[in-house]
Amino acid sequence: MELTQKDRKPPRHIAIIMDGNGRWAKKRGLPRNAGHAAGAEAFRRIANYARTIGVEYLTVYAFSTENWRRSEEEISGIMRLLGAYLREAIRDMAKNHVRFKFFGDLSRLSPELQKLCLDAQSQSAQYDGVQVNFCLNYGGRDELVMAAKAFAADVVNGKHAPEDLTEDLLSGYLYSADVPDPELIIRPSGELRTSNFLLWQSAYSEFVFMDVLWPDFSEKDLDKAIAEFHGRNRRFGGV
Repeated sequence: MELTQKDRKPPRHIAIIMDGNGRWAKKRGLPRNAGHAAGAEAFRRIANYARTIGVEYLTVYAFSTENWRRSEEEISGIMRLLGAYLREAIRDMAKNHVRFKFFGDLSRLSPELQKLCLDAQSQSAQYDGVQVNFCLNYGGRDELVMAAKAFAADVVNGKHAPEDLTEDLLSGYLYSADVPDPELIIRPSGELRTSNFLLWQSAYSEFVFMDVLWPDFSEKDLDKAIAEFHGRNRRFGGV
């Protein structure tokens, strides 16, 4: 399908559920961590492409609050890959001008990985390129509970009254405060669910589900998802 100039213009904020690494590895008779390594390469490729086509915010589901149920070997492999990527990103950020932000409770990560996350976030804050938001030890329901607790604490401390609460105010307590809601959410792998991802922020997002495993997700697949997005009639509850 030949894309028009309008179809090629990306949404301001794209979010991706990076799914299918394990199935990709199983199809090839490889261990699951080989799939995660291939998925990490797919992320590098797609993040770089998103940067070049003008995406302003790219949010990726890297590790959910439910993923701790996986084997210790698989979790350790995922964390090693994340650490390697962050070291590389910190090394190259002056060249790429990518900003980093982390959505999720980082306290459960190793001290070394927490430091890498915070270093990447603080050192990249000066740049004006694409902002990559990593959802790490993240769950949409957990985020809403965290926000509710933070608002309740401010009520107890006299900063707010209960009746002050509005959608805009609650949004400011989320990990995504000051980040526009995603216009487009993509889920590769053929699964047709949101898996606790950006529950609040996705109220009016357009979802595109694609039957391709994440390690095989290509620049052309992203183009197809953007073209499908432009074909939607976004009414936001209106007629």
